Amino acid sequence: MSEPGQIRTRQAIPGLYQRAIFEAFVKLDPRTMIRNPVMFTVEIGSIITTLLWLQALTGHGEAPAGFIGAVSIWLWFTVLFANFAEALAEGRGKAQAESLRKMRRDTEAKKLSPDYSMELGSEPDQKYITVLASSALGKDDLIYVKAGDTIPVDGEVIEGIASINESAITGESAPVIRESGGDRSAVTGGTNILSDWLVIRVSANPGEGFLDHMIGLVEGAKRQKTPNEIALNILLIGLTAIFIVVCATLWAFSVYSVEVAGIGTPVTITVLIALFVCLAPTTIGGLLSAIGIAGMDRLIQRNVITTSGRAIEAAGDVDILMLDKTGTITLGNRQAVELIPVDGTDIMDLAETAQLASLADETPEGRSIVVLVKEKYGLRGRTVGASESGIEMQFIPFTSQTRMSGVDQGPLHVRKGAADVMFGYIEHNGNTVSDKLRQEVDTIARAGGTPLIVTKDGMALGVVHLKDIVKGGIKERFAQLRKMGIKTVMITGDNRLTAATIAAEAGVDDFLAEATPESKLKLIREYQTGGRMVAMTGDGTNDAPALAQADVAVAMNTGTQPAREAANMIDLDSNPTKLIEIVEIGKQLLMTRGALTTFSISNDIAKYFAIIPIMFASVYPSLAALNVLGLHDGILSAVIFNAIIIVLLIPLALKGVRYRAMSAEEALRNNILIYGVGGLIAPFIGIKIIDMLLVFIGV
Repeated sequence: MSEPGQIRTRQAIPGLYQRAIFEAFVKLDPRTMIRNPVMFTVEIGSIITTLLWLQALTGHGEAPAGFIGAVSIWLWFTVLFANFAEALAEGRGKAQAESLRKMRRDTEAKKLSPDYSMELGSEPDQKYITVLASSALGKDDLIYVKAGDTIPVDGEVIEGIASINESAITGESAPVIRESGGDRSAVTGGTNILSDWLVIRVSANPGEGFLDHMIGLVEGAKRQKTPNEIALNILLIGLTAIFIVVCATLWAFSVYSVEVAGIGTPVTITVLIALFVCLAPTTIGGLLSAIGIAGMDRLIQRNVITTSGRAIEAAGDVDILMLDKTGTITLGNRQAVELIPVDGTDIMDLAETAQLASLADETPEGRSIVVLVKEKYGLRGRTVGASESGIEMQFIPFTSQTRMSGVDQGPLHVRKGAADVMFGYIEHNGNTVSDKLRQEVDTIARAGGTPLIVTKDGMALGVVHLKDIVKGGIKERFAQLRKMGIKTVMITGDNRLTAATIAAEAGVDDFLAEATPESKLKLIREYQTGGRMVAMTGDGTNDAPALAQADVAVAMNTGTQPAREAANMIDLDSNPTKLIEIVEIGKQLLMTRGALTTFSISNDIAKYFAIIPIMFASVYPSLAALNVLGLHDGILSAVIFNAIIIVLLIPLALKGVRYRAMSAEEALRNNILIYGVGGLIAPFIGIKIIDMLLVFIGV
């Protein structure tokens, strides 16, 4: 099993930082900065203080040139550090995109002519094939690939079955099977076919495939701001506008006070700009974009692509999780867990007969019976062939039509199969179905299991109990989700009795039994009508309506094209349990944004109380008594702290706040205690330390 993030680049970290530093300067272009209004106002303030510094160098400055120059430099650093955070987040995506772009190349494609008609089980004749570049293919074209070929574009298998190496996309070294029909028909451009052949219908025009979409997504160029991000931006712009008005008012107030009192000096423009930058929400304003990009990056690391950032954010707000039973909650295949003899049959005789009857059963259930008798009853594999009498064994394989398997060897007839079929088989051989046998079959069925009856020469020996095995640890995961306020709903085609048994064992909150496309869609709409946010996984065509309706819809990469088109996320690993991780990533994104917003606002409040007394001491000297920290140059110290704190928070913005399952009340309390109180305390400590350093170096 590969580690998550196989599609990530191996680019050296120093190179990533060097490019981010260069991009930080490029982003100073006002046409780029205007997209972040908070930092754009800081850039304007930096330009003004730079001009004031040049004026001071001529001897006509409002304050000493050294002070204005120092403030100007650190204001520029504030802008550059914010740009660096965004560039570093984008750089990680661009590095991934470069790695992906190497996989996307113009390959040779064998296009089938329009007059080609499929013949069941037959490869296309050479006369229908035209070799051309993959870039010349269009949507709905038919192509032919065989062992050794690279699949040129995304598509859906409409004929054939083949083994495919998808390691370039998923990082998994084990080949996978793709075939026409069913829920494993989708193929991705850039993967390699290892065996057999396929006829594929192209599902996207050039430049519109999943790989192309992923490249554009991870580069960040097409990342759209999410509704919550837009709302927070509006709040930050509003706060910034308020502080602009406040600072302008303070300047007018200081001039008026000096004129009336006849003492003191007015507050300088440089100090007012420094005050504005320190009070404006520059910390979260500088890191907001990086947080969103990093959230997308964490999703890509887990081999999930999404059509928009909105889906990730919606995942953080999800409170209903609809999970398919098979492959998500259970292992996916029923397994034999017990042999139950009836009518006086010896358990070892039943075990030997069940093993023999399962030798020709290649289904996972049949193989699990062989494993059970080997592990529990010590019966090893046997050499099959002619017995001492020289009579060959004739194997009867399991089929969906007969629903039984077995072995015939002369007069010996061994069978194993579904209960209803075996009842008829027993009676056909002139025997009766005992009450004990019917009772055991009913008991297993009522417990949600599947009974298989084993017979020898038409007489029942006992029952094999098949059971859906719930994945280890899944119950604990559901308990964590419940703690977060998320309700889990299991979806299954099983009857209500079986569904209820598995739901109780897995620990889900609710279940939908005998599910149909209509019932899934109806249930999602009912939850959404009640104001709930619903997430769902799916891979089949019958899942497409529900996926299209769900707020967060994750389709398996192996699934059908309708399912992938209906979803807003594609899991390249085709792991149904990935939905739980996606929800955790979404919540981590929201928690990170909330934590840093809380810290930023608390930070600004603390800086207000640290700066205001010092700033107005020039107007009202008596206010110097409020300088409780004993700051020598509080204005410059606050500006430096304001710039440095952005750099210190970049790792947290990129990595995200550590996620732990907890209720919304606990998360809010921790957020206030850690980031709220921490944001109030940190500026006093930081500004004082910086001021002491400035005094130490003689600034």
